Amino acid sequence: MAQPPTANEVQSLIASISADLQQPTIFWQVLVIVTAALLAWAASWWLRPKVAAIEGRWHASAADIERALFPLYALAFVLIGKAALTGWNPTSLLHLAAALLGAMAIARLAAYLLRSIFNHTKAIDTWGRLITSIVWIGFALHLTGLLPPLVGFLEDVSFPMGKHQISLLLLVRGAFSVALTLLLALWIGRLIEGRLMSADGLDLNLRVILNKLIKALLLLVGVLFALSAVGLDLTLLSVFGGALGVGLGFGLQKIASNYVSGFIILADHSVSLGNTVTVDGRDGVVTRMTGRYVVVRSLDGTEALIPNETLITNTLLSHSYSDQQVRVAVPISIGYNSDLDATIELLESIAVAHPRVLAQPAPSVLVIRFGESGIDLELGAWINDPDAGRGGLRSDLYREIWTTFRKHGISIPFPQREVRLLGSEPPPPAVSRAAGSTAPSAPVTPKVNP
Repeated sequence: MAQPPTANEVQSLIASISADLQQPTIFWQVLVIVTAALLAWAASWWLRPKVAAIEGRWHASAADIERALFPLYALAFVLIGKAALTGWNPTSLLHLAAALLGAMAIARLAAYLLRSIFNHTKAIDTWGRLITSIVWIGFALHLTGLLPPLVGFLEDVSFPMGKHQISLLLLVRGAFSVALTLLLALWIGRLIEGRLMSADGLDLNLRVILNKLIKALLLLVGVLFALSAVGLDLTLLSVFGGALGVGLGFGLQKIASNYVSGFIILADHSVSLGNTVTVDGRDGVVTRMTGRYVVVRSLDGTEALIPNETLITNTLLSHSYSDQQVRVAVPISIGYNSDLDATIELLESIAVAHPRVLAQPAPSVLVIRFGESGIDLELGAWINDPDAGRGGLRSDLYREIWTTFRKHGISIPFPQREVRLLGSEPPPPAVSRAAGSTAPSAPVTPKVNP
């Protein structure tokens, strides 16, 4: 096979492929490519149950995992076929196929890492398409021979930083390496998080602390490794050390305080996931704990992001710190003409009949005071599911109390006021029902403003 004399390696490869297409030996390369595709499909089908089994642990759908693994299967079979044909048959087409499959594998692996690390949103899909476009553009530049001149241009453009000369190529390589290592570090951290959170033998707060520490350590090691891998002197970071320290001391002290407070909260077990709390005037269940804030979800669906510092410096009312049992108070008033003992028995029976109310401690009724309009009582009922809310329970109890009181003739008093206008005629004398005689009403003394 004659090779056209060219100085560019890519042009030489294209010329070799053109020459191979004119010879019958191209059949073996096409056969290897078709066989590799069929074997990759078979391997994907055979491993599909195993991929489905690890779907939850890898925080990605089985379809995303299969899309990322298929070009790797095909690339492996193409490389095996290329090694088998080397020495007795041309392999230029296989070399191009391997490069294409490698670019496809990089693009799909990047998209898989994004979707497995972050929640599947439109922004993640946009980033995935952007990474895929960058990979294919780089591959196209490589095929057309425009990549080496571009690399040379980026390397020529440089600027001094301290005693070192930094080129645009170094910055691009550094950014690419940092992005790749961060994705890998976050992906490994996500896998470790899944294992830690499923370890029931460890305390929940300890699992959260370990997860945050491991993620921070992985990110730090990944960034340092990426910067040193591209040849960037790590002593350059000392230039930013002083500025970062000043920023943390002044502008970022609140943020730093929130992060430190987050670790303190996790370490002293004062707040855990699933606790029902009242903090900063908000009631709800702790659904998420991050390094900077705690998410408290109320029963109406609203979520409050409360800084960790607030939980440390302010009073936190926890309804499930050491015990899930909570007393729910239901105030009620009855008229003075009602039977007090019978009313107390009815209220206790109403509370006992509710499915959320515990039998022990038993519901009880307290006499609070003798009010102006009636007797003020308080029905106390104990529940062990405060995360389900107390407003619904009070509503159910009040509705049942209203129905029961009307059935038994128990009156619920309400305030009554008699309003008289100054300077008006006095009311007519009241008539005594017993003797039928009239009795003078109490004299009304008009008020005179001085």
